[in-house]
Amino acid sequence: MRNKKFNASVGQLGERLASEYLKKKGHKILAQNYRTRYAEIDLVTKHKDVLVFVEVRTKVGEQFGAPEETLNFRKLQKVKENAAAYATRIKWNKLYRIDAVCVVLGENYQVLRLNHYENICQDPL
Repeated sequence: MRNKKFNASVGQLGERLASEYLKKKGHKILAQNYRTRYAEIDLVTKHKDVLVFVEVRTKVGEQFGAPEETLNFRKLQKVKENAAAYATRIKWNKLYRIDAVCVVLGENYQVLRLNHYENICQDPL
């Protein structure tokens, strides 16, 4: 059975890979692991004129399900609340959205796949 320390290191690796990937796509990283009383947002970026809140989900292998399957309604609600709090705190009055980056690693931590899903919460923010 894997422990919390292992899961945290896998999560940190996934966030680093997601950050590098988003930078290559033109995102500017504004914050990492932004916490409020609601939840934590893995990455806050700016892409063009849009503030982007990114939830990163990382798994080693997919034998117990895909990382996308962990993006449930409750988790997304917490991210939405946190995004609204962040936007208010920095007085952001333009568009923002919530994205997800899902990473699947092999047993040697090589990237098997990395998928970026834009605007995963369809209601306007």
